[in-house]
Amino acid sequence: MDNTTICALATPAGGAIGVVRVSGPNAISITDQIFRPAGVKSLAEVKANTVHYGEIIDGDDQIIDDVLVCVFRSPHSYTGEDSTEISCHGSRYVLSQVLKRLIDCGCRQAGPGEYTRRAYLNGKMDLSQAEAVADLVAATNRASHQLAISQLKGHFSSELCKLREQLLKMTSLLELELDFSDHEDLEFADRSQLKALAQKIDDKITLLARSFETGNALKQGIPVAIIGKTNVGKSTLLNQLLHEDKAIVSDIDGTTRDVIEDTTEINGLTFRFIDTAGLRKTDDRIEKLGIERTYKKISEAAIVLWMVDQQPSAQEITEIQSKASGKSLIIVRNKIDKDDSSIEVPSNIPVISLSAKQGTHISELQEKLYTTADIPEINENSVIVTSARHYDALMAGKESIERVLQGLKDNLSGDLLSEDLRICLDQLGEITGGQITPNEVLNNIFKHFCIGK
Repeated sequence: MDNTTICALATPAGGAIGVVRVSGPNAISITDQIFRPAGVKSLAEVKANTVHYGEIIDGDDQIIDDVLVCVFRSPHSYTGEDSTEISCHGSRYVLSQVLKRLIDCGCRQAGPGEYTRRAYLNGKMDLSQAEAVADLVAATNRASHQLAISQLKGHFSSELCKLREQLLKMTSLLELELDFSDHEDLEFADRSQLKALAQKIDDKITLLARSFETGNALKQGIPVAIIGKTNVGKSTLLNQLLHEDKAIVSDIDGTTRDVIEDTTEINGLTFRFIDTAGLRKTDDRIEKLGIERTYKKISEAAIVLWMVDQQPSAQEITEIQSKASGKSLIIVRNKIDKDDSSIEVPSNIPVISLSAKQGTHISELQEKLYTTADIPEINENSVIVTSARHYDALMAGKESIERVLQGLKDNLSGDLLSEDLRICLDQLGEITGGQITPNEVLNNIFKHFCIGK
């Protein structure tokens, strides 16, 4: 634990207000050196969780800015340390001068995520909650915001805590047997009860792990591939969905030769649209590469929009159904402003008729995309895995508990069962940081945070 006092800008420069955060054992005394309060002698004598008006002064006792300073005392602060927050005008010059004065008086510039890292190390939150802080800062839609809030409130940690308590109970009973190993007929842990409990834990871990697909989609955006022949209007549709001219639109076949991706929000969910190269036979080597990438993006997508402007052949329908197997396929009948005749397709494939050029019925397609995504209602109490690190740990824990189940079936000895239970406990503990976490793991987690958080 680095016990130096740190400072950093917590808001973007250039706004109306800027906030500088100071945290560490000397946070209040260092702030006192550059702050001339109105109404009190110094910040050292003020109560915790109070706000004070005054002036930030330079080394020559000249005023830099009128400010408000919030004072927090350990352990009742975000980091668990003595802390201050200086609210001043958002001028880049003013903020740089405030930071310079703090550093001159003994502060060190904070690194990315260092405030949240200190909060974790000081026991203000566990590791999964610390990661939720970064998710909350990066949230781009209602669903990802609610998931971050849920994790920050500790709902995910609570579920893991229940699992660990059950695992500890099983491990304790088995290890108690080992202490009396000279009494072969003595059995503290009823094997049928252990099997039922292990199965319950396995089912819960499986449920959490399965939620990662939903959580990742909510966090990264639900991938939607727009496919079809050349010049059917794929790029025009992409531009309509994104509300900007992202893709080049032309009557010339093969204009789109590479994959174009961007995201937009529909009813609180983020969708990641992928405009692909037109499907056709071609001798152009570059265009062929684009078509190969189209087929790759179909495999990566959750939803496939197949655009047509006329009746597709039975062979085309069969081919696209095969390529989009396991995906949600929607046929988009485009150019109804020129030809509004209906098309014949299998009844299990939904069809949305629209004019991408005129923007007709785009809202119907958006609504269809939202319902097809079939995302469960998300609120601040939802427990859904959004981190690949958490998913990997859950899967490793699942392997261990399944070895326990197999071991119970094969009547293995308690020491072997206990070892696998310990491994499962360690894997779940890695998620919350319930055990000593390697420094490189912490560095990898917090390096993606913004400075000031």
